Amino acid sequence: MPAQPGNATLYLATSNRGKLEEVRALAAASSFEIALLPGFSSLPKFDEIWPTFAENAAGKALHYSRITGQLVLADDSGLVVPALGGLPGVHSARYAGPNATDADRVAKLLAASHGQVGDHRRAHFVCVIALAHRGAAHAIVSEQADGLLLDEPEGGGGFGYDPIFFFPPLGKTFAEISREEKNLYSHRGIAFRKMMEFLANEMPANGASNAAPGRLAHDNKDDQGVWYSPRPK
Repeated sequence: MPAQPGNATLYLATSNRGKLEEVRALAAASSFEIALLPGFSSLPKFDEIWPTFAENAAGKALHYSRITGQLVLADDSGLVVPALGGLPGVHSARYAGPNATDADRVAKLLAASHGQVGDHRRAHFVCVIALAHRGAAHAIVSEQADGLLLDEPEGGGGFGYDPIFFFPPLGKTFAEISREEKNLYSHRGIAFRKMMEFLANEMPANGASNAAPGRLAHDNKDDQGVWYSPRPK
């Protein structure tokens, strides 16, 4: 069995303290400390211009790990509505413009989906998280949560598109459930637990892989030395 990781620090590539607290709660059972990347706002910015969540998450993790030499976690997430061609997708945070509020984004999405019924209201949240160290990618994990778009917001919790995202297993929107429920069922919660599982099994405190030379632990490593969960087909 691989050695358990020590008290290494994982740096989150964001200046958002709210996201930091959410990630710390998700990683509470691990032996890693989660911290904001020091001086994040003053570092050269990574432009999230790529067409997929995975490219943006991996690119961001690689970018900041090269600059800082630290073990960096980065995520990209958003809401996908297949009937709208996948929008808002990777543009979820910028869907209604760079200075728009959550309410602005929700209003635009409701207008775009007005009159649609049945399967045309299906939607899913996606979260991709990447881990990199000194310009090398160690893991890319992904998860999604499936639901339906409501006609109007319900609930006062959560953020973003949570008030119009109805989650059938709980019979509520993501804005109506508790933080504990959201961490248990959400795309981000499950993705971060996948990442913590990877770290516990494969990464010691110094950031190197525990896999023996020539052995593909869990058979999830591709020819470029990048770890995935689940393994791409």
